[in-house]
Amino acid sequence: MTLKKLNFRIPQAKAAALDSIAANRQCALSSVINEAVDQYLSLYEYHCALIDEGIRACDAGDVIDHSEVVKMVAGWSCDAKARSTADGKSLRL
Repeated sequence: MTLKKLNFRIPQAKAAALDSIAANRQCALSSVINEAVDQYLSLYEYHCALIDEGIRACDAGDVIDHSEVVKMVAGWSCDAKARSTADGKSLRL
């Protein structure tokens, strides 16, 4: 694999956090940064795939009508302090 050297600026607090991670893991800072970039690229690809899937579904007409969504949402409770579990028991948040 061919490597390319990059120079970039980040806030000092982020650099310190990355240095701390590298020290805790006893590895090179570049390894930590490469792992972070790999995870970011993977997540980005996943999000792009979900967007493409949504566009394909929309193009195929596989969508829920807005009025149906409004009806579903109207039935939702706005009380975030207590919710019911599947067996009907109250769940405190």
